[in-house]
Amino acid sequence: MNVVDLRSDTVTRPTPAMREAMARAEVGDDVYREDPTVRRLEERVAELLGQEAALFVPSGTMANQLALRAQTEPGDEILAEAQAHVLLFERGAHAALAGVTVQAIPTAAGVFGPEELARRLHQAPPRIPPDLFPPQRLLCLENTHNSGGGTVWPLETFRAVVGLARESGLRVHLDGARIWNAAVAAGMPERSWTGLCDSVAVCFSKGLGAPVGSAVAGSRAFVERARRFRGMYGGAMRQAGVLAAAALYALEHHRERLAEDHRLARKLARGLAELPALAVEPERVQTNIVYFRTLRMPAEAFAARAQEEGVKVLPVGHDTIRCLTHLEVSESDIDRALAVFAKIANG
Repeated sequence: MNVVDLRSDTVTRPTPAMREAMARAEVGDDVYREDPTVRRLEERVAELLGQEAALFVPSGTMANQLALRAQTEPGDEILAEAQAHVLLFERGAHAALAGVTVQAIPTAAGVFGPEELARRLHQAPPRIPPDLFPPQRLLCLENTHNSGGGTVWPLETFRAVVGLARESGLRVHLDGARIWNAAVAAGMPERSWTGLCDSVAVCFSKGLGAPVGSAVAGSRAFVERARRFRGMYGGAMRQAGVLAAAALYALEHHRERLAEDHRLARKLARGLAELPALAVEPERVQTNIVYFRTLRMPAEAFAARAQEEGVKVLPVGHDTIRCLTHLEVSESDIDRALAVFAKIANG
């Protein structure tokens, strides 16, 4: 049975052309900064993001955590949306590795304005010593926002939030794991958002379809500091050009096609909206992520039934399921998935 896997855009496999690029990659020892393919990838990423330099790392979690560690000290406080990946899905690394505390900003879909940020900035009452509070050092933003349903930050809102952060003495980090999706959806270059930030993390193994790898970018001084912590965290690699070649291929060949993932996600959401046993908000689907609720059975039971029919989905709550479209999902796959969902919902 041909399986339709909608659990994540991380499940893709390298295409034949990407494998060929990996096989032909020129390599060297990256610890000695002698891998030419890694260097080309880092230069290309810095150019795309409007930053001075970039550093190739094994994972998105490492990219985010390097940004935190390089820009804070233990005991500092970071600010982030309450459902941000850097807080919820990185195994508590912000506490264990950077030693930072968190000021969470709750939202409905991952995006907030300067008013919400202002309410979370420390303002000690006159009779309370200000040094009772941990120093607020870094604001972490996420675009697109995973838990928000693939939400794209409106640029003017993003600019206003970054502006307030700057006025308040905060540095700004962007978790841009899916910034490629945001750029395609908004019809603007990635640097529209990333060029406003002190550091940026991007991923090559989600929508772009590379097998491994992320990058963190910023000023040259920031990247040099992050390089030190990459080694401490065990992320320094040797002949990493084989992996960097896949990322380079993905950047040059798979970015524009993300529009097709977005189209199929909207089609999926519209189809789900026609099933009375399921609840979805099609108008909220901006990129390749679709969340829907199961009204008549637990999400886990729904997912198990779907997998028996050859469709994999990801339960993320008692009655909530996440689906992602990606490089290996076709129009006919969406049709098949909807037929399976209808069968379960009506059964």
